[in-house]
Amino acid sequence: MILKPKIKLERVTDISVELLKKYNIKALILDVDNTLSTHHGQVLTDGLPEWLSYMKENEIKLMVLSNSKKKRVEPFANKIDLDFISLGLKPLPFGYLRAIRALSVKKKNAAIVGDQIFTDVLGGNALGIKTILLTPIKEEKMWSFRVRRSIEKKLFKKWQLKNTEV
Repeated sequence: MILKPKIKLERVTDISVELLKKYNIKALILDVDNTLSTHHGQVLTDGLPEWLSYMKENEIKLMVLSNSKKKRVEPFANKIDLDFISLGLKPLPFGYLRAIRALSVKKKNAAIVGDQIFTDVLGGNALGIKTILLTPIKEEKMWSFRVRRSIEKKLFKKWQLKNTEV
């Protein structure tokens, strides 16, 4: 199932080093909007700075990959001191492949972390990267997001997907 994530969690800070070791994940490719901050927000989610330090201390490589423009992503990535790729064109493979090269890891040792099955999960699964789907931080108001979220909810119910490893 190309839309089904490998792991489903509530927040990015729920990702532990132990979980990553279990799946032999050495690098995380991180979405920004509704994953690390609200959609188009610049405020860090609670516990994010500490979690980033915890990951770095445990030698987990980190990089931001976003479909947003550089002017949105760069200030946020600078705030959390991570390299970034903007205009990532997810779910197409280009941004993921650039991130994997920049992180110097193999696909089997990387995971994409994001909040959408139609971009983050679809692209990661299609490329053979592990996928970690998070609950969106805040509900989006745009009609396109509402349609996608409605479809996601139906799929989650069908898969009986809850916040856990699947």
